Amino acid sequence: MEDFEKVTSIQLYKLWKNLTIGMVTVIVMMTMSKLLPYFLSPVVALVCAAGLYTFIYDSKVKRDTSCMIIPFGMLYALVGYSFVTIFLNVLYAWGIKSIAHEFVFFTNPFVPSLIMNPVCFIVFVYLTIMRKKLPICNVCRMRGDKDYEHGSLRKLFNEEIHFQLRNLSILFGLLTVIVWGYYFIFYVNININNRDWYVFTWVTTICFVLDEIYFGARYYNLYLDLRESNEIITQEELQDMTAKTYLRYYVICGNSMYVDTHVIDVNTPYKEVIDTPFATKRTMNGISVDEVKRIIKRMTGVDGDLRFFYGRKSSELTNQSLLRYFYFLEGTPDDYPELNTDGEWMDFDKIKYYYSNNPGKLADIMVTDTTRLATIILTEKTFDERGYRKSKIKFYNPSFNLHDVRKSELDFQDDKWIQISLFNSDTPLYGLKKWWREFLGDRKKKSNSIG
Repeated sequence: MEDFEKVTSIQLYKLWKNLTIGMVTVIVMMTMSKLLPYFLSPVVALVCAAGLYTFIYDSKVKRDTSCMIIPFGMLYALVGYSFVTIFLNVLYAWGIKSIAHEFVFFTNPFVPSLIMNPVCFIVFVYLTIMRKKLPICNVCRMRGDKDYEHGSLRKLFNEEIHFQLRNLSILFGLLTVIVWGYYFIFYVNININNRDWYVFTWVTTICFVLDEIYFGARYYNLYLDLRESNEIITQEELQDMTAKTYLRYYVICGNSMYVDTHVIDVNTPYKEVIDTPFATKRTMNGISVDEVKRIIKRMTGVDGDLRFFYGRKSSELTNQSLLRYFYFLEGTPDDYPELNTDGEWMDFDKIKYYYSNNPGKLADIMVTDTTRLATIILTEKTFDERGYRKSKIKFYNPSFNLHDVRKSELDFQDDKWIQISLFNSDTPLYGLKKWWREFLGDRKKKSNSIG
């Protein structure tokens, strides 16, 4: 599956583009807050936040798999800035608390950066710390599809997104120190001058522009390095690429799975990981079920029960698809001491132990597939289709094994249960949020029918 391990220039461009859109939106907000009447600053911020939301939503509709965590963070920062600003001005207007004029948009001067930079710093520090638990990240991780599915590309994205978040946290932290330090030490609130405006407004803008230039140079150099090491697929190669269908089989007997414990990790040379030994490819777009079964029967030398797991087509490698199948054998592992392909039977409890405590022992793609399998089965056991718990015992956590997989009639291709795992009755204010989502969905359907 070496083609899946490669990166396209479009994917690198999207890493930079999403960062740029988020940062440019903040620059626009800061600039317009300076040019327009001060009291419009929260309105401008909310309009910019709406623009980011539209961008994120359009990307979701178009099934763009590029990471949206930076625009997502900027969206929350802009909304947070608006609410903090409005809250401070309400306290001032109602005479509840005396507020410095630099924080009040009814007075002159009003300095947005004194609020915006700390809010952005708090948001991006939170995103950096909680990234692995964010719903927006869990969706990509648990779906296990497209750009985030495979080793080198997923590793590249993870490292770069973490670097972007850390960079923005440091940037907003430094800007907060500079702006607030100047405010307390050098600023005289009798009369604001050009130097004050330079520090309060244009220093932030200049830092953003320099950061953008840095990331543009960073991803261009990264592109050159990857191209030199033959890890880049050009657009011309994509157009000329022959259609390929990759097949992965999980051979199961009882509660054991047949695995190879000596698979070389493509991301870490000389490191051995556990993975299924049954993987192959066909130079064609699509393959019949009969052919799929003939292949695995030849690879195992045993007749079994074939069942489709799930499959995905790469978003960039448009002619490349990866399909997973289960292949169930009757009896017990002792009945099949040897198969045509080298490997060994491993109890699924041991695989689950590695998955939970030492996932580095498993191949990345096996971790991804196990995550999807476990999420769907356990969610269906815990919740109904409306997202409410089946058991009144709130902290009831079921378990599963390969016997459950074989007996299950669930469609593992469908993302329905993954969505329920992310949004269910355990979510705070679930009933209200569910009603609001349904309300927005109904409005959208009506607008589409009218249009």
